[in-house]
Amino acid sequence: MTLVQLRNAVTISGLDDRALRVRAVEAASTYDDDMLTMITHAYMTVASRKGARTSRRTLEAYALAVKDYVRWAEQSGVSVLRPGRRDGGRYVAHLQTRPSRGRGRCGPLSAATAAQYVAGARALYRALSWAGATDAHPFQDAHVAPDPTPGIVKNPPYLHEVDQVLAHCDARLAALLLLCAHAGLRVSEALAVTTADLHGSSLTVRGKGGRVRRVPLGRRVREALGAAPPVTADGRLFDWKYAQATYRMRKAFRAAGHAEAWRGFHAARKHSGTRLYQATRDFTRVGLFLGHASVDTTRRYVAVQDNDVAGEVEFF
Repeated sequence: MTLVQLRNAVTISGLDDRALRVRAVEAASTYDDDMLTMITHAYMTVASRKGARTSRRTLEAYALAVKDYVRWAEQSGVSVLRPGRRDGGRYVAHLQTRPSRGRGRCGPLSAATAAQYVAGARALYRALSWAGATDAHPFQDAHVAPDPTPGIVKNPPYLHEVDQVLAHCDARLAALLLLCAHAGLRVSEALAVTTADLHGSSLTVRGKGGRVRRVPLGRRVREALGAAPPVTADGRLFDWKYAQATYRMRKAFRAAGHAEAWRGFHAARKHSGTRLYQATRDFTRVGLFLGHASVDTTRRYVAVQDNDVAGEVEFF
């Protein structure tokens, strides 16, 4: 998603009611996915619950969802403005049976990805209603069945890989890996770190939803950050985009002999959550450390041994 798209979305939100409705009706009638995406972004930044604080990553994910749904509707002969009452369910079935189009991936879409596409399509219809173009809600009764396999099983935390990969990282890449694997940061949070965020043995992190937290930094993280001076005038420690950081980290995993183990940066964040839980046995403290709004989310980040309570039940 470009800044131009964001500016266009702001412009659209400033149209009067009649002009906005005309734009929305025309875009829906011609399956103009670019305009429908901008109308959805305008709605999300002006009228949704989070408003202008909606994250760029959410907007990008919903843009993909809107484009996918509009493409499917056009190919399936479905009117965007007047879909049939079963068309939402038909799209869900399409998502659950179509192959993944991700680079290097095969098999059907994951339940989480399908749910994200449906969430984006729902946002599209809320936006069209906001624009006065339609009152249709084809996804009101459409649901994506959850994946019965826990996320921590499908994408477990890195274990011994972290230390072995560090040996193949330069100073800046090592700092990024430790920010995720020891300080528990999301990769987007880590890439945004500046020298102004560092306060001795702690770090101020601005996370999802605009939430701010103070994260303690262990000795190894502090040393790694000290070896990575800022790369920009405003004190940023990294000038990489996500794809650039992923390319470098994947290369380090490959050099360490763990090419098949690479599962993205989130597995490093789970590494920190799992280690902290093993030390504290307290999901609440781990959740605060990771910046989770709910402890239920934290449980999906912690790998618990199958025999974790064996000693406790031995003498029941």
